[in-house]
Amino acid sequence: MAQLVIEGGRALAGDVLIDGSKNSALPIIVAAALAEDGISVLENVPRYTDILDLCQILRDLGASVEWLTDRQLAIDAQNLITHQARYDLARKLRGSTYLVGLLLARLGRADVAFPGGCQIGSRPVNFHIQGFQALGADMRLEHGSIQGSVAGRLQGSRIYVERASFGTTLNLMIAGSLAQGTTVLENAAMEPEIVDVANFLNAMGARVRGAGTNLVRIEGVERLTGTHHEIIPDRLEAGTYLIAGAITRGAVTVANVIPEHLNTVLLKLSQAGAKIEADMDWIRIMATKRLSAVDIETLPHPGFPTDLHPQMVSLLAVCDGVSVVQETVFENRFGYTHDLSRLGADVKVDRETAIVRGVNRLTGAPVQAQDIRGGAALVLAALKAEGTTIVDGVESIDRGYQALEEKMAALGAVIRRQP
Repeated sequence: MAQLVIEGGRALAGDVLIDGSKNSALPIIVAAALAEDGISVLENVPRYTDILDLCQILRDLGASVEWLTDRQLAIDAQNLITHQARYDLARKLRGSTYLVGLLLARLGRADVAFPGGCQIGSRPVNFHIQGFQALGADMRLEHGSIQGSVAGRLQGSRIYVERASFGTTLNLMIAGSLAQGTTVLENAAMEPEIVDVANFLNAMGARVRGAGTNLVRIEGVERLTGTHHEIIPDRLEAGTYLIAGAITRGAVTVANVIPEHLNTVLLKLSQAGAKIEADMDWIRIMATKRLSAVDIETLPHPGFPTDLHPQMVSLLAVCDGVSVVQETVFENRFGYTHDLSRLGADVKVDRETAIVRGVNRLTGAPVQAQDIRGGAALVLAALKAEGTTIVDGVESIDRGYQALEEKMAALGAVIRRQP
């Protein structure tokens, strides 16, 4: 497994260009395969390992998936003929659940490995399964796979989305686009990526209304066609680099970003004492002194994003005072704090609440990345720590960040990857 070797103690400074959103790209790539006519060309597509694996799964299903440039992807799914997704790849991805909605809508049958992804708590597929059943599909879990079938077309229905599930909302939007009749999603997720996927579906000829609110209406159509679309910037990558600037007491500008997508994060960073400037497509953070403790509660959008909570805990670990962090989205997201403590952080976890007492210094040590965002949190802490930190398990981080060490080095970090 690869490692990152980081020499901490240097303030980051400069500009960093943000990639396209992983959480938009995954469902949009799947949704592109709904089209029976034409080719979809996607711009600003990140080349994370999850994206590359998903592209291979679609190829195995019969679609043509081709990189036109480093960030431009062409998808032609006119010859999509196979309903069984490649097991060894699908089982690695949380986003593989979107394939169920695609295959039920296009082929009337689906056989997709039970999804993997980061081990950050229960993310049950039963919300997805209940939604497909409401659309008329016969669903079952057998032999480690989600299997489903439908006689004819899926049928529109009114569905309450449990816990405003992000993945379930997207999956039912994908499936409902080709269903017969109207599908109404109550308590739908409202993240910016939901809007991005809806915009793409509509450009293909779908009729999705209300995306970005808690009530989404999808009027099913008979056919969708390929189109051209640009993926929105990754707000989670942008937030990570902003927090990196704050924790190292530097001055970092993130470009190719939509500031409104990070309102709650910018509010908390400002409350902590960081100086924030922003314009239409960039945000700059400056932190010249030790920041102050703030309390955080993760919530579905527009609340504080759970996928930036670990990085903020690293920052709060060196702030002045005591912070309380409550995780309301996932029930097992604090696993990274054990390794954060190896670096000298004072974090006490009680169920889904963490008490973070700011310390004066962190010191380098060997640590292990277990998931994407927890791994990113350890990298940020290592950038602040005195001495050398070795982060194992970089493959986990690579699932959500592209060329992280190169971007950090361009900002002045002393960081390198080694086998």
